[in-house]
Amino acid sequence: MSLKNKLHEFKEKNKGKKWLPLFSGFHTFLYTPNETTHNGSHIRGADDLKRTMNTVIMALIPCLIFGMFNAGYQHYLALGEIKHTANGFFNPEFWTTNNFIIGFWKILPLVIVSYVVGLGVEFLFAIKNGHEIEEGYLVTGMLVPLIVPIDLPLWMLTIAVIFGVVIGKEVFGGTGMNILNPALTIRAFLFFAYPTWMSGDKVWVQGAKADGFSGETILGTLAQGKEVANSVLDTFYGFISGSVGETSTLLIILAGLFLIFTKIGSWRIMLSAIIGALIMGYIFNMIAPSMEGTKFYGLMATTSWHHLLLGGFAFGVVFMATDPVTATQTNKGKWIYGFLIGFLSIAIRVFNPAYPEGVMLAILLMNVFAPTIDHYIVQGNIKQRLKRLKTKTT
Repeated sequence: MSLKNKLHEFKEKNKGKKWLPLFSGFHTFLYTPNETTHNGSHIRGADDLKRTMNTVIMALIPCLIFGMFNAGYQHYLALGEIKHTANGFFNPEFWTTNNFIIGFWKILPLVIVSYVVGLGVEFLFAIKNGHEIEEGYLVTGMLVPLIVPIDLPLWMLTIAVIFGVVIGKEVFGGTGMNILNPALTIRAFLFFAYPTWMSGDKVWVQGAKADGFSGETILGTLAQGKEVANSVLDTFYGFISGSVGETSTLLIILAGLFLIFTKIGSWRIMLSAIIGALIMGYIFNMIAPSMEGTKFYGLMATTSWHHLLLGGFAFGVVFMATDPVTATQTNKGKWIYGFLIGFLSIAIRVFNPAYPEGVMLAILLMNVFAPTIDHYIVQGNIKQRLKRLKTKTT
């Protein structure tokens, strides 16, 4: 008997045992169930929850690796040990072992804590409630290290992950039942509980708090009305300071295309969010001249399409706005949902100079309204059908 069959037999013999969900969690991660359908009509497909989560993780890996190189690169730039050159992805100063080593040893603990704590909480709830462990946290566990500052203390991350998993998901019934994106719930908790570690010019570059050099983001610079030294290509490629995985718009675009190709990410949400952001940015561009000299002018005057390359907008739209659980389910609803996320993201970014980023708050807000949007669209469709039926009967 093969090891796979032995494990399945062990699982069958121990059904009903309190600790079985723990075994099943590791078992189903490695193997597929041995039950097959024989009678009747069934839809057969390979895209189960586990494969869906793993596909999203594959899309995140390039952002993670790039973030490790960029962490070391920004560190040495801030120290003045290297100078930035506009060679794009062919910049030899970027792809060095020293850069990667610094980033690896700073980001790896964030990843480990995120997974160990988050999965630990999920295991406890599965054992307590007697249900199988779901794979929903596999993506959340990878997203969290990519949307936080690199020097975030691990104990803060631990508290935030526990809060995000328990309050953001488990109290609603677990994977598939939550109304808020768990990763953004974790980030929101960190921002409001420990604001000095989540904003400012001392949190985005490794060692900035200790060494005293500035690691300000482009959004922070624009919010203060200062001129930006980085080129548009720098912001597009990702050679800028910021959260670990959100700096490279190029890699995020490629990841978005991959998710669309695999039919996991909604192209309607992504496209409508971009349209909403461009429209809001264009409106601000038109009224910017009348706001010159005010604290809002720097971000208002920023070209509308340039907003798409800054901050966590692209990362949030591709990886979190498209979350199939917390987003709208109807096609028309996805257009409305995505548009409002893009529109509100730029509005919050411009009107909140103390926190010049709005995509997190915009997505969480629209998570709350997603069921309402779907409700009215479904009710509208029902009324239209009843109207057609009445007309046909008459």
